[in-house]
Amino acid sequence: MIQRIQSIFLLLSGGSFFGLFAVPFATSEVAIPQLLADMVYNVQDSPILMVLCALGGVVSLVAIFLFNNRELQIKLSYMATIFAFLLPLVAFLLIYNERTFTTQADSIDDQFGLYMPFISLIFSILAARFIRKDENTVKSMDRLR
Repeated sequence: MIQRIQSIFLLLSGGSFFGLFAVPFATSEVAIPQLLADMVYNVQDSPILMVLCALGGVVSLVAIFLFNNRELQIKLSYMATIFAFLLPLVAFLLIYNERTFTTQADSIDDQFGLYMPFISLIFSILAARFIRKDENTVKSMDRLR
């Protein structure tokens, strides 16, 4: 059923992945070459970040409609969790690599976009937990028959 709580969690997870296309990771007061040339560091600055964001959002939204196949839904939820874990890690590594080559590293300020993958991570984990609960309930009902 689409009305289940895990569908809401998966929708919120996908929404937070796609919301990263509108919210920057970091800003800078000074233009720094490569990632912060426009003084804003967002998902569009790196193809790796764009792919991770898009895959995480698509996987989360596709998992909503796989309610008949709960095992696949759990696997996709775990996959979204992995994308949500990798996204800030890659973003941090890219900005850290950028900071090592500049003397203006102290002018970089983090923004809300840096924390959105953690929100998606929490929602993906909650969705997997509730999907697993549904699977256990269905298995226990089958034993009663």
